[in-house]
Amino acid sequence: MKKTKRLKKSNTWKIKQHRDQFFKKSKTLGYRSRASFKLIELNQKFKFIKTNSNLLDIGSSPGGWTQVVNKIITSGKILAIDIKDMQPVEKVKFIKSDIFEKKTKDKVKAYFNGKLDVIISDMAADTTGNKSLDSIRTNILCADIINFSKKALKPKGVLVSKLFMGEDFIEVKNLAKSTFKKVNFFKPESSRKESKETYLYCEILKAF
Repeated sequence: MKKTKRLKKSNTWKIKQHRDQFFKKSKTLGYRSRASFKLIELNQKFKFIKTNSNLLDIGSSPGGWTQVVNKIITSGKILAIDIKDMQPVEKVKFIKSDIFEKKTKDKVKAYFNGKLDVIISDMAADTTGNKSLDSIRTNILCADIINFSKKALKPKGVLVSKLFMGEDFIEVKNLAKSTFKKVNFFKPESSRKESKETYLYCEILKAF
């Protein structure tokens, strides 16, 4: 019985994917993930990725967001980090590591030499089946990235990170507002309607 339910769920997901205009478009344009369009929309709205940006992509696998920034940045540097494997993207350095480990943070600092303009993250915690718990775990990651950005970004730097609308949303929002001068939220059209995800856009660090 359980196996039948899993099969039905799997088939339903496949049907949704084939009906999804962004899934189809990602295949046509050669993007590794439909999530690529979320970053495209975010950049169209906030215009934060420049041709000379030094950018860090956290939780980069499978590389959809990395592909997008790689088409824009021509004279800056791109570093992608994930604990999972990622197929190479031309001109992009990839490190398979945990961003929250000190040795990884040191590598980031050394790679950009203190000149990091943008941090992007579409990272989410592995799902457990408990939506409330999954939301909390992903928002904890977002909070950790905000704290990391305090020391990693240039004073006028930008942070973009996935966030879920949940019981701890206000806590993360307040942390962002205590860290950055400008804080906005944006849900791209390419984000599924039923999803509770939104994206946090922050710029210009406050003095600490």
